Amino acid sequence: MAIRGGSFSRMTLFLVGFLAFISFPAEAAVKKYQFDIQVKNVSRLCHAKPIVTVNGRFPGPTIYVREGDRVIVNVTNHAKYNMSIHWHGLKQYRNGWADGPAYITQCPIKTGTSYNYDFNVTGQRGTLWWHAHILWLRATVYGAIVIMPKEGTPFPFPQPNMEQIIILGEWWHKDVEEIVKQGTNTGLPPNMSDAHTINGKPGPLFPCSEKHTFAMEVESGKTYLLRIINAALNDELFFAIAGHDMTVVEVDAVYTKPFTTQAILIAPGQTTNVLVRANQMPGRYFMASRPFMDAPLPIDNKTATGILQYKGIPNTVLPTLPQLPAPNDTTFALGYNKKLRSLNSAKFPANVPLKVDRKLFYTIGFGKDPCPTCVNGTKLLASLNNISFVMPEVGLLQAHYFNMKGVFRIDFPDKPPKPFNYTGAPLTANLGTAHGTRLSKIAFNSTVELVLQDTNLLTVESHPFHLHGYNFFVVGTGIGNFDPVKDPAKYNLVDPVERNTVGVPTGGWTAIRFRADNPGVWFMHCHLELHTGWGLKMAFVVEDGPGAAQSILPAPKDLPPC
Repeated sequence: MAIRGGSFSRMTLFLVGFLAFISFPAEAAVKKYQFDIQVKNVSRLCHAKPIVTVNGRFPGPTIYVREGDRVIVNVTNHAKYNMSIHWHGLKQYRNGWADGPAYITQCPIKTGTSYNYDFNVTGQRGTLWWHAHILWLRATVYGAIVIMPKEGTPFPFPQPNMEQIIILGEWWHKDVEEIVKQGTNTGLPPNMSDAHTINGKPGPLFPCSEKHTFAMEVESGKTYLLRIINAALNDELFFAIAGHDMTVVEVDAVYTKPFTTQAILIAPGQTTNVLVRANQMPGRYFMASRPFMDAPLPIDNKTATGILQYKGIPNTVLPTLPQLPAPNDTTFALGYNKKLRSLNSAKFPANVPLKVDRKLFYTIGFGKDPCPTCVNGTKLLASLNNISFVMPEVGLLQAHYFNMKGVFRIDFPDKPPKPFNYTGAPLTANLGTAHGTRLSKIAFNSTVELVLQDTNLLTVESHPFHLHGYNFFVVGTGIGNFDPVKDPAKYNLVDPVERNTVGVPTGGWTAIRFRADNPGVWFMHCHLELHTGWGLKMAFVVEDGPGAAQSILPAPKDLPPC
């Protein structure tokens, strides 16, 4: 049977291209959006279920702005779950009140109430995204953010003819929150997703999905900018298009030195912009995404597909599948990430901190806690520097700003309690950890180097870490134990890639640097939802600066109560 695929995204391409390239006024504009959190029945994989959405759409609406704009998003919660929205990658300078993670910068928006996220888009342009930041609700509550450069500022790469948003995600047959509860009750990981998706659609390799297939139409000779987002909860993903090379030009809304590749690797939370030229024999070509997992763990080995179709080609032509890297292709993963470098031009410099005021070394580990009601009498958890983070019942930013006592402690350690062979044979005994709501204080405008070290506590595994409120430079990465004498000598301090989310390789380490010039309370966590729920997270308190414009902005009047 011919694979027909879904309806073409002609209108999407037109609208995105139109909005991207029309001339907005030179002065900053105010862009207002209404987000209604509501439940909608959606059918996938031969089965319908109610899901939480924004405005009844899955994926949710795209936020279109220009660098320098002010954005006001009114979020009204009509669903049964508490809600918060995170604007992933937006720095929110002095304005953590608009960042969104529940119980970190705000208490959640309760059912029947609203909150205005009011923020400026300053010094950023490119592709970011928004998502729910409470429970596992971001499984269906997510969408893209497209930030166009300031008026009169061209892209530092060939102008595309059109552009398309590609959001990679996951889908579960059952209610996601019920699946999480099942995992909590057993003390084990919850069930893997039943499918992966491209723009909310699994593609024809899954049952009942012929009409649930994303398709985009292209014209021979034209160039397309794909804005790719990994919104999956728990999987790093490979992505490729059969027969077509991709030129990477941006990651996490920061321009890169262009390079061409047949496939990309993108971790949860990351974005990647690529140029694709329609230069092949007119036909139908599959685009596909599949998980990358090089740890000794079960793999969610499912492939989502969409269709790139040349204009005038009938749906009866069978698509060609791309050649994706093997699911455990560590060599490709390391090689791909090594190619990522900041553009570092005169207009878009890489301002890498060369002098470091504060050095941090954080170990990533798994552990177990006693749990008499769980399957094995224990439950899994995760930690940084042997501390499994405990979520508070009050927003940490509120507690800091209003000087509330007893909500958190400022004693998160700069290094682990005891050095060991971090990446040797797996350690399966004495896996208990400390617990606490413990934060690390950072002096305003100080420069920070943080080394994230994967460990063999229970097992090694890769971890994509996201830092709220900041971009950082990935100055080094390696396999094995970080050597504080030899490894810094190999750092790239000229044009390292600048990101907001970075992968720590399985059994390896990653070093990042940033300048702490954004006062507030800023969350840092693994962007694998499973690990975050187990406690693989912490937060920084960045102190106010001495200037009038270097302190946290006053709290908004409609901040949700706790």
